[in-house]
Amino acid sequence: MHYHLIGICGTAMASLAGMLRERGHVITGSDENVYPPMSTMLAGLGIEVMKGYKPEHLSLAPDCVIIGNAIPRGNVEVEETLNRKLLYRSQAETVKEEFIRGRRSLVVAGTHGKTTTTSIAAWVMDQAGLSPTFLVGGIVQNFGVSFRVTDSDYFIIEGDEYDTAYFDKGPKFMHYLPELAIVNNIEFDHADIYKDMDAVKLAFRRFMNLVPGNGRLIVGWDSPHVRALVAEMRDKLFTRLETFGTSDDATWQARSIDYTGETASFKVFRQGCEWGEFSTPLIGEFNIRNCLAVIVAADAWGVGQKQIADALISFKSVRRRAEIRGRERGVTVIDDFAHHPTAVRETLQALRTKYPKNRLVAVFEPRSWSSRLAVFQDDYARAFAPADYVVIASVYESGKATEKGSVLNTTKLIEDIRAMGKPAFGIPKANDIIEHLSPELREGDIVAVMSNGGFDQIHDKLLQSLRA
Repeated sequence: MHYHLIGICGTAMASLAGMLRERGHVITGSDENVYPPMSTMLAGLGIEVMKGYKPEHLSLAPDCVIIGNAIPRGNVEVEETLNRKLLYRSQAETVKEEFIRGRRSLVVAGTHGKTTTTSIAAWVMDQAGLSPTFLVGGIVQNFGVSFRVTDSDYFIIEGDEYDTAYFDKGPKFMHYLPELAIVNNIEFDHADIYKDMDAVKLAFRRFMNLVPGNGRLIVGWDSPHVRALVAEMRDKLFTRLETFGTSDDATWQARSIDYTGETASFKVFRQGCEWGEFSTPLIGEFNIRNCLAVIVAADAWGVGQKQIADALISFKSVRRRAEIRGRERGVTVIDDFAHHPTAVRETLQALRTKYPKNRLVAVFEPRSWSSRLAVFQDDYARAFAPADYVVIASVYESGKATEKGSVLNTTKLIEDIRAMGKPAFGIPKANDIIEHLSPELREGDIVAVMSNGGFDQIHDKLLQSLRA
């Protein structure tokens, strides 16, 4: 078949394009926002991206048009698709029908940690010989790609609670047919989609209700909202429940966590009895939880303890998750995808634990819909507590954000951070931030750049500036 993907450079869409190409399909695609790592991945796969949206991009009459979830009515290619009555689907629906149906599916959901946990699961199951097909919302460094297509019965995917397409406003994860479902945590996010916490919980309730009787629902017991939701559903769960975390009443517990070595080590207890000891090169307690979730899932699929341990210690992480982009003049520049205040706080705290004697400089771009809105105004101020020096960029496309509600007040945010006794600055654009930071940075500094977008290639530009 000939598939045409509108919005092909989105992380999920680019990966789907590669998967369909692996299946032998003809792929074309278009996008306005073309930047690494997805643009680089598509180029490596030999998939040419048509820049911008034009009706003539559909002149070859594709057999199916896949419309990305960020693509609205009024997009000229969407309108051309509808006018010509071409077959169209969402990304999630295509994944379900092309790759999941009939297979054993592990779906990783939750507000935080989805990409990393899915990547760990793909690596652990691969090293155990299960050879899973997988689809992840980031580049898994062990594989060098965000997806793989195999002939095995196992499929692993990141389950996003964001809406599916303009014609399907339900969450993507409702399409993924989970045999095993991991719910790491639940918090309020995606304020452009969900009205309040109750709406978020309803989406996860529906997802959890998809797991069959012979499957497993694996939930993070350190998350208060997960606990509350499970309590509400306790008499309506028709599958086996597994709880995990650092809490004393979790079925699977991580204890004796030690960050002092080159790797973090921890012991796993199951129903109060010591079950195994594991190590990971990943930083932060949140990554211990991510590993623990995968341990539970791997055990459910029959993977042995030694196989799990060997795979965890050799896992290399995911692009844009506390990824060291380079070092110049003794300054380490780190790229991280964090945008929710909890993710910002956890990332900075993990870096503080790893680099306890270094000055930690946080650079943040409010770019996701939730981070652009005022819904987390006070939470962000507290999130930067582990940092020593903070720079906040302008709210990305603030004009569009006003259509959704009150916009994050970066001036107040900076004042609140300064009130904690920290240097904090509001600097609009990437180039201005580099001009400000370059003479300020000194040997030993750790610069954590956090954004869920390209941020005008600030990481490479900062390293170039330091080099010069």
